[in-house]
Parts: sequence; C-alpha cells; structure tokens
Amino acid sequence: MDKRVVVTGMGVISPVGNNVADFWKNLLDGVCGIDFIKAFPTEDLPVKIAGEVKDFNPAEHGIEPAFARKQDKFTVYAVAAANEAMKQAGLDSKEGGNIDPFRLGVYVGSGIGGFTTQYRETEKMIKDGAKWISPLFIPTMISNIAAGNVAIRNNACGPSLDIVTACATSTHAIGEAYRAIKHGYADAIIAGGSEAATIPLGIAGFANAKALSKAEDPKYASLPFNLNRGGFVMAEGAGMIVLEEYEHAKARGAEIFAEVVGYGNTNDAHHVTAPRPDGVTQAKAIEMALAEAGYDGEKDTLYINAHGTGTHLNDASETAAFKLAMGEENARKAHISSTKSMTGHMLGAAGAVESIASILALKNGIVPPTINLDTPDPECDLNYTPNKPEKVNLTIAISDSLGFGGHNGCVAFRKAE
Repeated sequence: MDKRVVVTGMGVISPVGNNVADFWKNLLDGVCGIDFIKAFPTEDLPVKIAGEVKDFNPAEHGIEPAFARKQDKFTVYAVAAANEAMKQAGLDSKEGGNIDPFRLGVYVGSGIGGFTTQYRETEKMIKDGAKWISPLFIPTMISNIAAGNVAIRNNACGPSLDIVTACATSTHAIGEAYRAIKHGYADAIIAGGSEAATIPLGIAGFANAKALSKAEDPKYASLPFNLNRGGFVMAEGAGMIVLEEYEHAKARGAEIFAEVVGYGNTNDAHHVTAPRPDGVTQAKAIEMALAEAGYDGEKDTLYINAHGTGTHLNDASETAAFKLAMGEENARKAHISSTKSMTGHMLGAAGAVESIASILALKNGIVPPTINLDTPDPECDLNYTPNKPEKVNLTIAISDSLGFGGHNGCVAFRKAE
C-alpha cells in the first residue's frame, strides 16, 4: 500500500533571508535580493549583478569554523539549510532518537557542485603545478559531497542520492524522495539542493551563453513575464525540506506543514539550453503532478510557483505549458508568481527554495508577488500576481522547474489537514 508523505521541516539560505521566517517575510514584502556583486571584482565581466547570500555566519547555523573553512560554499549552505530543517522537524537518528538511521535518507543535489573549489585549484594547477593541488580538492568539489556531509551530520544511513539536472535538480530531489517514502523505502528524507556558482567563471559562462540579464539596475533586472525581460540573474543559496511518512510523523506528534501529493518528470528532448517552445513536454510534467494530486479545477484553488526565469523563451513556453496542462480556463483561474523576481535564479537550489515558498503560501493563505511586473508580456497573459501579495484560501500548490538539457520537474503539495 502506498504511504502518505508530509513535510515536517524546512530550511533556507537565500539572497532574501538566511532562515525560513526571514525568507518568507521578505518575499511578502517584495524585497529584492539582487545587487551589485560584492564577492569579487567585476570590471572585466559582462554582468556585474547577482543574488548573493548576505550576512551569512556559519556559526549561527551550527557550523564549526574549521568545517566552513575547508568546505566549498555550496556544502556549507546545504548543511546550514539542512540544520534548520531538521531542527524544525525534530528528528534525531542518533542512539535513543526517534527514527531508525537506516530509515532516514538524504536526497540533496547541486547543479554544478564545488565551482569555487574547482576554479581555485585549476588556477593553482596552471600557475604553480600539480604538487600544490589540495588533497581535499576532489572531496570538496564533487557535487555529491553536500549530500554526504548532510548525511554524516544527521547519521542518515538510509537511501542517499545526489541528483544533477541543472535548474530542475532540487525539484527532482524532492520528487524522487517523495516516491521513495511513498513506496516504503524510507520513513524520512532530507531533500533539496544547494548552489554557489556565482563566481567569475560562472558569470562569464552563463553571460556568454546569452542567458543572463545585462541590466544595469540590479533592482530592475530579474523580470519574469515582463515584456522588458532580458535574461535571468544568477543567485546562490540552499533549500532543504524534510519529507516524512505521515503515520511516522503523526505518531511522534510532529507539526505537518503540507502534504506532498504529486510529482512529474519529463524531458524536452529538444535542445541543450532552450526550452521546447510549444510547452508540450513541460506541460506533461505539470499534468502528471496535478493528476497524481487529484487536482479538480472546479473545487481546488491552485497556486503555482513558476520557474519564471525572466528569459524570453522560458516565460513564453511556460505560459503555454500551464494552459496545456490544465486547460485555458483553469490556467486563468490559477494564482501564479515567480519568486525569482526577488531571489534571482538559484540554479540547483531553486526548486527546493520555491517549493518552500509554495508550502508557506498554502499554509498561510498568501500568494507572494512577482515584483517589477509593470509591463506584462501579451504572450504571458495569466495571473502572475503583479507586485503585491494576495490573500487567497489555497488548497493546492505546485512548483515547476525547467533545466538545461531539457529536464522538467513539478511537485504538488496539498494544505495540511
């Protein structure tokens, strides 16, 4: 028999807040976390803005200085977000704890992994030679090491995966974790993603691929569904969700924030970077998640946290996908927003962070806005919640993600009852 799966913990490190409470307040207040890059000189770069994590102190997140010094930022962010999520969930797999360590898993991914480490050590190799490469280079750079460190800290000996599907990474991590619990392979899984690719090489690479906004005003740069949009804005951070089998959570009296009820996973099979223009394959992932969730257009009030990157092709094809997935009438009734308008695009962390926004929207009955939506694109003609949050009694929410390589993912949540 299939198990029910619920959310019992959440954790966030983001450009608009380094915990769930601050993140949510700033989303509702329309705070833009995008600014001029402070971490490194940008004089020779074609893009000088990003959504950087601000005022991050590892010690405030239970991370020792020695660990923070030795690890890549993407791992430190992942551990910080996982610490918050596990503390909120109240799970403990150590001796005498409330979960069997072999029934606690970790599905944590990254689109790129230890990019800062790779960049630094490559520079050393070119300038100084092989003998100067750190012995920690490989176990700091590989993209699965965030999952490994989260597992070590939480004594999580159960199923463990590092999913890498570019910008759909953490949506797929949550979806696959949901299936693992649903089908009985674990009682709880820490699922999400982390990214710290805002480095000179990352900026140059994405900019030269014509993906990034070259806006000079950082507060008017990430413009999902806006006629003036010109590309996405790079961002960094981490999002983690504790998924737990319903009866297990209920037995220990855990607070339940939402129920995970659907998941869709498809590929465009079209182009390495551009989404399929007609939205057919993206729509199928959304349709699968909604069908499994038992979505009823007559009875349900739906919130969609859109991928909404602010690139011309993404926003237009995603609008088409919403209409194909649920029909024109239901698509027009849906409450939609892109929180990337405030956070920028957190790549492999985006799906988990946006799933948290979806869960909070459901729980609190408030749809966060798409800021800077002052000139809607006629091609993007749905209700994208321009500029101000909206109070709505929501019953179901989905978060969809579309990644380079054609990877599409969508997860669905229902309001906790």
